Amino acid sequence: MRESAWPESAWPEAPPRATSGPRPVAGHPVWTRARVRDAVGSGLRELRVPAGAILTPDARDLARDHGLRLVVAVPGARVTPPEAIPDLPAQAAERPGAAFLATLHARARAADRTIVLPEGDEPRVCAAAARVVAERLARVVLLGPDDVVRATAREAGLDPDAVAIWDPQTSPHREAFERRYLELRAHKGVTCDQARAAMGDVSYFGTMMVERGLADGMVSGAAHTTAHTVRPALEVIGAREDADLVSSVFLMCLPHGGDDVLVFADCAINISPTAPQIAAIAVTSARTARQLGVEPRVALLSYATYGSGAGPDVDLVREATALARQAAPDLPIDGPLQYDAAVVPEVGARKAPGSLVAGRATVLVFPDLSAGNIAYKAVQRSAGALAVGPVLQGLRKPVNDLSRGASVEDIVSTIAVTAVQATG
Repeated sequence: MRESAWPESAWPEAPPRATSGPRPVAGHPVWTRARVRDAVGSGLRELRVPAGAILTPDARDLARDHGLRLVVAVPGARVTPPEAIPDLPAQAAERPGAAFLATLHARARAADRTIVLPEGDEPRVCAAAARVVAERLARVVLLGPDDVVRATAREAGLDPDAVAIWDPQTSPHREAFERRYLELRAHKGVTCDQARAAMGDVSYFGTMMVERGLADGMVSGAAHTTAHTVRPALEVIGAREDADLVSSVFLMCLPHGGDDVLVFADCAINISPTAPQIAAIAVTSARTARQLGVEPRVALLSYATYGSGAGPDVDLVREATALARQAAPDLPIDGPLQYDAAVVPEVGARKAPGSLVAGRATVLVFPDLSAGNIAYKAVQRSAGALAVGPVLQGLRKPVNDLSRGASVEDIVSTIAVTAVQATG
């Protein structure tokens, strides 16, 4: 079966969200001023809002000021007047990281990149693809058997003709991908049969699409382990020449609204990093933060601040801090710092007076995988933060992992991050 491409209707001049409205896929999506502004800019007189959506007050005000009629779009139902569309409660006027995500999405939209999603038979992935296409965050390629992907897409509210669908088992690129994989892995003794088997796997096939320039980035992991996503990336794409190791960050959008976003590293890849590796993670994470719109102030964390405690674990972080400062003297880096000293201004001023980082850190580097993984899940689940990632860093081209518990919103945000990373 031939691989499907994007029909013209899949990438119209006017954003599709402003004409028919995306079908709700999970929870109650929040429609912000940015969505209304796009509709106004397109010259539309009517904006169809999906059933269950919540409008922010400034979005409703903008629509009213420009004479834009708001209607609830429910398939097969009578049009609902705008009075029936609920305002966002004052205490929840913004989702976690709303302003940050709005900027990120705008950058992804401007980047116009192609992202491959290997898990085309996963309903959450298809639901996320529907959002991505509707908001024009990226062009999407779904992998898997054509009939299975199309059925899953329709069930999730995605028009299968709005994306490209490639089946690794029947793709005309399969043989070329196998030959390329043999070239890349010949030094490891990979055989023709092993290359053939690898390129029949959606994760390897999708990664090879990125390596060959047929996609700008890949997002996977909703139904696969982190190893199943990272191993092909390391084997096929490889690390950047200037990267000491591949690591990861989570973008933690805190439930205070606005731009309150912290970068947590490394929460997914390196189990027990050495001092030089922690330093490398710190510097790379700062660069990732800056690329994604977070001004980096880097705190290397420990159970003690400066000299308040002693022991090999504290010494490890102290050494890593010195190495990180040496590697990136232009970056504000400090440590060892306890978590509260890093993020609470009053505590930072008391425990680390004079520090440029304490009390206002934006990049938090944990000493090992246990600490980082526990911390991000605790903040996500107990504090209600939106966790975007893990975002992999140090690869030549962007490949990003998902938690197998990822929500549709998590997947959409990770796709946007990947599109921005692909701009270089």
